[in-house]
Amino acid sequence: MKEDKVITIVGLGVVGGSYAIALSKKGYTVYGVNRSQEGLELALKAGAIKEGAHTPEEFFAKSDIIVIALYPDQIIGYLEKYGKYIKKGCLISDVAGIKSMFVDKINEHVPQGCEFLFCHPMAGREKRGFRYADDRVLQGANFLLVKTENTSDEAIERMTRLVKNIGFGNIRITDAATHDKVIAYTSQLPHAIAVSLINSDDENSETASFIGDSYRDLTRIANINEDLWCELFMGNKDNLLHSITSFQNQLSVLKKAIEDNDDKTLKELFVKSTARRIGLEKKKTQ
Repeated sequence: MKEDKVITIVGLGVVGGSYAIALSKKGYTVYGVNRSQEGLELALKAGAIKEGAHTPEEFFAKSDIIVIALYPDQIIGYLEKYGKYIKKGCLISDVAGIKSMFVDKINEHVPQGCEFLFCHPMAGREKRGFRYADDRVLQGANFLLVKTENTSDEAIERMTRLVKNIGFGNIRITDAATHDKVIAYTSQLPHAIAVSLINSDDENSETASFIGDSYRDLTRIANINEDLWCELFMGNKDNLLHSITSFQNQLSVLKKAIEDNDDKTLKELFVKSTARRIGLEKKKTQ
């Protein structure tokens, strides 16, 4: 099995920066590519990267693994422009929160002799930029490997070894369609709900300071990167709309029970939700 020692991170934001910090601590040679000079300087000062640049030509030529931590719609163009500099045998990956919309297109632009492994680290923060990067967010976090018809066992083994070494916990293999369906329900729907709550015109949003931490914690994820999350929502719209509709249906049942003073239905809903929650906790500990 090939030993991967040289890693290039493209995009030193929260996720890419956190990768760089963790990898450097583990002794990898890490190069950083970033559009802003500030991000490069902060990463160099923090010891997260050995060298940094605005373009990747020099680093791609000597990298064993490349992590492209850019917005989903930027990855294809990046490979088109800089793929020719990537050395043979390099494993390329992403960190994008959606997959199905561009899996085929990306595979068409992978340089000969290289492989692209679609990845989704389930870690990050609501802020943006390297100054908010922190390798502690990776520790014990879930990591999804998205397998396509082009994915080799060797690529999975190489990436699994790398991410385990920097602290990720539960590593799962899935396909693109399943990934996007699950993400719509577990990640995008909560963000949509938080945005709706924080933008609500009712008195809850106006008197949040009197409610305390509960309201602020419930709406914490509404503090998001609008460019990235708009792209994620639109790129996974069918799955997200299905999740929103399902949530609306359940909320309608709850609303009607309250309107009708139907305590029997309310209690049944509470019992059902408690049982499901306990079931989820049991699965987590198994």
